Amino acid sequence: MRGNPCYLRAMPEERPRDLAAEARKLPKADRLLAAADRAGFVARLGHAPVMELVRSALEDARERVMAGEACPASEEIEETLLRRLGGEARGALRRVVNATGVVLHTNLGRAPLSAAAAAAMQAAAGHVNLEYDLEAGERGDRYGHAAPALCRLTGAEDALVVNNGAAAVMLALAALAEGTPARDGQPPGPAPGAGADLPEVIVSRGQLVEIGGGFRVPDVLRRSGCRLVEVGTTNRTYARDYEAAAGPATRILLSVHRSNFRLSGFVHDATLAELVELGRRLGLWVVEDLGSGALLPTAPFGLPPEPTVGERVRAGADLVCFSGDKLLGGPQAGLLVGRREAVARARRHPLLRALRVDKVTLAGLAATLAHYERGEAAAQVPVWRAIAQPVEALSARAERWRAALAGAAPGAEVRDARSAVGGGTLPEVTLPTRVLALPSPDPDRLSARLRAGDPPVVGRIEEGLLLLDPRTVLPGEDEALVAAVRAALVVP
Repeated sequence: MRGNPCYLRAMPEERPRDLAAEARKLPKADRLLAAADRAGFVARLGHAPVMELVRSALEDARERVMAGEACPASEEIEETLLRRLGGEARGALRRVVNATGVVLHTNLGRAPLSAAAAAAMQAAAGHVNLEYDLEAGERGDRYGHAAPALCRLTGAEDALVVNNGAAAVMLALAALAEGTPARDGQPPGPAPGAGADLPEVIVSRGQLVEIGGGFRVPDVLRRSGCRLVEVGTTNRTYARDYEAAAGPATRILLSVHRSNFRLSGFVHDATLAELVELGRRLGLWVVEDLGSGALLPTAPFGLPPEPTVGERVRAGADLVCFSGDKLLGGPQAGLLVGRREAVARARRHPLLRALRVDKVTLAGLAATLAHYERGEAAAQVPVWRAIAQPVEALSARAERWRAALAGAAPGAEVRDARSAVGGGTLPEVTLPTRVLALPSPDPDRLSARLRAGDPPVVGRIEEGLLLLDPRTVLPGEDEALVAAVRAALVVP
């Protein structure tokens, strides 16, 4: 065997590489730093972040060498570094084209903002009269920038804004648990004394929902310093169940809207009107967690009837809590509207300081509410504009995409599909739409290419096809979407 010439020829290929010699071929960090500086990344990102990525690029290359690979060319390492730096320069939070057809896509930021709201938020980046009364020349009310419009739109006596919907519910419970309301000229009742049981909140078992991220209504109740009292059964709860459970420590009757699931069949809920009557009779607060908080009736848009905030205020709830970034269509916020006494208690509660909203959010919320007051929400608030789009317009838009991609995607077709409202709102409710279907031997890979584009495009995969739904693609994004699809299709 030792004299076999074939064996002798194989020996050089089987000898292990000289790893130390290969590692010495790695470029110096100074060379990579200089390349990043020439490309302008040091000026844009700063020296320390660039050096961190330089070290990471070199470490990745060194690991490849230690695994037995040949040392990558210096030019290849530089190219990899500059590509990573380009991603860092774009920022972690990037604009995305939402072609999923999910109108309120939680993972993509829920409600897109109107142009007026975005402009107002940008203007608020500088000095503003957040807590300054320009006329009086003294300290003003932070919450006065949105509260009057909320009261006009809902019929509430007062309103308050915090940083999200869960915070609104937590503050409402914490503030109202400290005493009972004044009724018919009678003074409010005292808070539980020292050593007394925790104040109780009564809620139906069928309303103990879990929202996104595993956050549950019972958790909100506990964090607000209250004790949860469950009544009824999962599918049927009556007003008499609340009354039977009420005791000396009871402070609040809570109604929770099932925003992200439905019960059907043999079901019954106590109505808000019944809870209000019971609360008035027993001297208890009535709070409703309405979730999405529509200001417009939903039926005219082809959606199932959804209670509006105004309807719940008129039904007599002391406080109605809802979100600003769902069906309202504004920035993330938690809104509390209702009786003046109840809102005043929430304003005075120490927890408000931890939950208060900033100037930029208030500016965007005020601009969004102005659309409703001017009667233009269906045309100007992107959430409602997307919901209101007729199928004919969606079809025409998808056909324009198909025509523009005829050369790159000859098998693409426009077909019927369904869009979803999403965002933990109107569960299982969909709208008819027309989508561009892109055939691909590997739709997951094509979807990944689209997500890697600039801007990233996010679609959905159904029946082995990548679907792009125009309902959720904002006006002005068509050209970027077509360019991204074309680029993704030509990648080998």
